[in-house]
Amino acid sequence: MGPLHFGPARVPSRESPEAAIELLQERGHTACEIDFEGGFWMDYPWAERLGGLAREAGFVLSVHAPIAGFMGHVERDKKQRMAVGMLDHSAGIARTAGAELVVFHPGFLLGRERDVAIASVCEQLAELRERLEGKDRAVPFGVEIMGRVRELGTAEDVFAIAGRCGWVRPVLDFAHLHATSDGAFTEVEPFAEVLEGADALLEPGAPFHIHFSDIQYANRNETKHLPYGEGTLRAEPLGEALARFDRPATVISESPDEKSHQAIRAALESAVAPSRRRSTASASSSRPRSRSS
Repeated sequence: MGPLHFGPARVPSRESPEAAIELLQERGHTACEIDFEGGFWMDYPWAERLGGLAREAGFVLSVHAPIAGFMGHVERDKKQRMAVGMLDHSAGIARTAGAELVVFHPGFLLGRERDVAIASVCEQLAELRERLEGKDRAVPFGVEIMGRVRELGTAEDVFAIAGRCGWVRPVLDFAHLHATSDGAFTEVEPFAEVLEGADALLEPGAPFHIHFSDIQYANRNETKHLPYGEGTLRAEPLGEALARFDRPATVISESPDEKSHQAIRAALESAVAPSRRRSTASASSSRPRSRSS
């Protein structure tokens, strides 16, 4: 597989970009998602400095837009205009920080049939894209698989949206998938099947963007993220599935504590290590051998 970047779903310090990057480095992370779910807290100079330091350190950044920043509104009202503004601003921060994509939620059915809701999301995303192109903010977006089985945001919904909007990538949230499948993600194959669906949609070289944590759920709906080990979702099958694909991956841990981040990263790295050794051995054996004198 390609390079694996891993890190938390929250910037670990809001004191300064320097403090944030220092903490990420101390903890061994190589990625971070800028956390705007609850609102914007970072200005453009902060984002520019964070991005510069991240590039120097070899980090990968992404941005999670506010929860209310979704498309597919039934009415073109104040809420819809506010959502457009949130996604526009998220894209501006992402451009300034050099983030690889903006993660957003797909929205809601709002009483509509699934195909009608998806068509509405894609229509409003196309309008947003035109607006962003005019501002030089046309960064890739990532639509996230959600954790409520009867709402918009299944893997199929996300793949349909990404397939229609070439600049929108699927964001694979395996905690949500584990919840909505009633705990089916315990072996390698379910992970590999979802990765295969995303791989068919992503352009060459684009990384898988993955959210991961242990999860509590009821009636096939997520209830809360858990410390790693308290639920039934494990990272090793994900690592083994990722090793099957010749594509980089960014894995963002949505766990509630640093101990869980570290455990997930260690499990992933342990699972992908054998495939990397095989790749190195294969490359070495295929090189012409020098003749002895």
